[in-house]
Amino acid sequence: MATWSGIRNKLEKEYLAENLRGHIHYYATSYSKSPDHNGRAAIRYDGKEIIKGCYWDTWLNTKSFSRENDSVTSESAYVDDTVSLGAFDQQSFYAAFAEFDNQSIETSLESNDPLVRVFAVLDRRVGKRKLKNMQDNILNEPAAFQAFYAIRVKAENIGSFQFTALNDD
Repeated sequence: MATWSGIRNKLEKEYLAENLRGHIHYYATSYSKSPDHNGRAAIRYDGKEIIKGCYWDTWLNTKSFSRENDSVTSESAYVDDTVSLGAFDQQSFYAAFAEFDNQSIETSLESNDPLVRVFAVLDRRVGKRKLKNMQDNILNEPAAFQAFYAIRVKAENIGSFQFTALNDD
């Protein structure tokens, strides 16, 4: 596995769209005194954590989700739910990065993992035309993806998509 500094450098310098550099920051850590060194991860926009999570948030959300949806047993459904609630753990973050880093941008935009799709929508290889074409289906996407799509569209000054959870305060 790559080091955190290497992952962060790739995400913030190699992959991140030019207009977002200095605005988007990735954060992940593990706590040495925590069982299994569990930690937290976040993606920040201008200092505000848009999505964040830790092992215990994810655990609580998956337990709550599984009680509400007894027929759902797929772990990927839990991941989708926790990311849309803004909660995931650092291991999910690392796994999403590994997937993203080892496939094409087109494949990443279609990934089942919402974190991979968030990394992709912020990627410099996604151009204005692709972003405009994505707008037709954006309301069908999880809230976390919509938030980062809105950030990217605003940075590129190409659309009017407004995500209500984001405000300029």
